[in-house]
Amino acid sequence: MASLQKDLEEVKVLLEKSTWKRVREALTVDKTKIETEIKNKMEQKSRKKPELVGSEKPAAVVAPFTWLYNKFVKIYITITGVHQVSIENVQVHFTDGSCDLLVKNLNGKNYSMIVNNLLKHISVEGSSKKVKTDTVIILFEKECKEKENPSYDNETDPSEGLMNVLKKIYEDGDDDMKRTINKAWVESREKQAKGETEF
Repeated sequence: MASLQKDLEEVKVLLEKSTWKRVREALTVDKTKIETEIKNKMEQKSRKKPELVGSEKPAAVVAPFTWLYNKFVKIYITITGVHQVSIENVQVHFTDGSCDLLVKNLNGKNYSMIVNNLLKHISVEGSSKKVKTDTVIILFEKECKEKENPSYDNETDPSEGLMNVLKKIYEDGDDDMKRTINKAWVESREKQAKGETEF
């Protein structure tokens, strides 16, 4: 950690002295990388480490994984032999924006993986884990707010129902969608004014 601080100080000094644009850009990138590395090391230090009981060893960090996205975001973590340990030794702690996997006492080692800074909040209660052959599957249930659906009332004017659907699309749409709807509406009004109806 001390060497990283020294590196950061050196890069800052060089940044102050440099006048060439390309050199300044390279130094700025290096400065950002070093600051991120320092921040990550500080976070790792501040995180509470699991208490070691008896002859337990510190956890090895698990790196390789794949993921799928559906109602759940599924992360597949490959750990050889994980299916051979008892299910109590495979622990996952969820928060609304992260999770912490700990596999205890697998061939005399502990394995750990931390997933931080998820893009969106997850449902802690709905999230879970599964253990398969050589794989731990972590299932993050997405926390979603119910979108209100446009009403389709059979007793009202059909064009009013269509307008409600279009209003809903317009409200939920991005800028391109709004521009497209506005353009179609203006063109339709211009044709109506000229008496050029398509029907």
